[in-house]
Amino acid sequence: MKLDAKVAAVVTGGASGLGAATARALAARGVKVALFDLNAELGKALAAELGGTFCHVNVTDEASVVAGFEKARAAHGQERILVNCAGTGSAQKTASRDKATGATKHHDMALFARVVEINLIGTFRCIAKSAQGMLDLEPLAHNARGVIINTASAAAEDGQVGQVAYAASKGGVVAMTLPIARDLMGDGIRVNTILPGIFDTPLMGRASQQVRDSLAASVPFPKRFGEPAEYAQLALSMIENDYFNGEDVRLDGAIRMAPR
Repeated sequence: MKLDAKVAAVVTGGASGLGAATARALAARGVKVALFDLNAELGKALAAELGGTFCHVNVTDEASVVAGFEKARAAHGQERILVNCAGTGSAQKTASRDKATGATKHHDMALFARVVEINLIGTFRCIAKSAQGMLDLEPLAHNARGVIINTASAAAEDGQVGQVAYAASKGGVVAMTLPIARDLMGDGIRVNTILPGIFDTPLMGRASQQVRDSLAASVPFPKRFGEPAEYAQLALSMIENDYFNGEDVRLDGAIRMAPR
């Protein structure tokens, strides 16, 4: 797909991190960008910088997502591009024992459900609604109508201790990529997923320097965190290359996560 001012895009989780980097990269090509996020302060500031539109959206809420797409389309027209970056993490074992008291407990079911609701169901909710809108677009060359990029994680394939909810939710994103691509193939809508490793996002910015140094050293090469702009570069390659479809691609410096 050619990226220019004739194309509109929606980026979920677009106010910061991987989403913000992707929004900037798309806007630099002239694409009209709408940002879905809960952080209104960051989202409005970035939208103003890019000449885009901010939509206050909670991906777990049906009405919120519907309103977000309505606002984005009123401003820019029907999007041909959806990039799903909205997500969250958690850290809790399936079952554990308190070392001091010996008391046992199992994973908080509400926490597990919340992570899946945001990362997996929230992603699919945005995909379904965006794809429905794309069906009415006039096809481009080779009957192409749109492109959807999802964000999973290296944890989908080698989740660490305490990442059961996160790994399950991101594994679900990987597992649904090919079926969705097949669902939409007859209407010229492509679907791909990126599995980032350890990236320098706001979440990692809260870690101590010791933790950051240790994590960076664990990456085979290059021995550093991934940069959000590198995620954006891969997302744009997936969008621009019309033969890129139904793929799940790790972007992780060859890291394979240890149990801890």
